[in-house]
Order: sequence, then structure tokens, then C-alpha cells
Amino acid sequence: MPASVDSPPMTDVDEQGRPEPPFAADEAATILGFLEFQRATFAWKCGGLDAAGLAATVGVSSMTLGGMLKHLALVEDHWFSWWLRNRDRHPPWDTVDWDADPDWEWHSAAGDTPEQLMTLWQDNVARSRSAVAEAMAGGGLDLLAQRTRPDGRAPNLRWIVCHMIEEYARHNGHADLIRESVDGLTGE
Repeated sequence: MPASVDSPPMTDVDEQGRPEPPFAADEAATILGFLEFQRATFAWKCGGLDAAGLAATVGVSSMTLGGMLKHLALVEDHWFSWWLRNRDRHPPWDTVDWDADPDWEWHSAAGDTPEQLMTLWQDNVARSRSAVAEAMAGGGLDLLAQRTRPDGRAPNLRWIVCHMIEEYARHNGHADLIRESVDGLTGE
């Protein structure tokens, strides 16, 4: 198992403290490096804000950084624990009636403190990193998820990691706009 699984060997760190993905590495280290960079970008955009900052919106959108923290915590759990490892949903996701309220994580974030939201996200990211390490040791990027669609198909770890890069990149664009509206912080 390459050392890059738990903590990618990214010696270059940018001015925001984000680890740069490796320039010339194997596929696993490269895509995991980009996922870590996207996670670090999101942490930077949400860092240091109070409850008002995490509740700010832009224009007519109801999207907030707090909602994004909770949503991305859910997405981490959904793909790396529930799909990949076939584990039960972790709290707080395990008690939500998703049929009655499919956007629960987005609007329930308003009732959480900044510390609760950041801890929830960080805990889910840590659990995801552990699940990826297990998967890399047990089959690498070709390892199929343990859950399947109704037609029997399952994504492999490569697909899940690439999907998570896309998920973070999309929400980091939203986070850029919201954070700039809160305190003027800009940057990629």
C-alpha cells in the first residue's frame, strides 16, 4: 500500500496551507491528492467564521456554508461508509426521515453551532480517509463498492473518489461566492 493513502506525500503547501497534489505520482496518489486539495480548499473557505458567516447567503440562493459543511459531511459518509464499505449510516444521518425531508442536512445546519458543523464534517472526512485506506489495502482503486444499484452495478473506488472531487469542486465554487460576500476573502 502506498504511503499516499492516509496522508498523501504533498510537500508543497500553498499560502493557505493547502497541500498541493503531487506533480508526478501514480494514479492513486494523484486523485487522492486532488481530493485532499479540494477538502482543504473547502476547510479554508469555511474556516474562522461565526454562526452569522456560516448562515450567509448570496442572491436568491438559500445555500449557506453551514449547510454545505453538513451536506459534505453527509456525502462523505454516503459514499465512503455507506456505499463503499456497506456500513450503516452514522449519526446524525441514521435517524433522519429522508423521504419526509430529503434536504434535511441543508436547512438543519442553521440549528448547529460552527463548532458542531466543523466537527461533524471533520469526523466524516476522517472516517472516509480510513475507509479509503482499507479499500486501498484490499483492492485499490479497482475495488468495487459493497453496495450496488438495483441493477447490480457498483461503482469502484476510482469512480467514488473522482465523484467526490467533482462534488467538492462544485461546492467550492459556491463557497467562493458566499465567503467573498461575508468578509471579502477571495482566492482559488
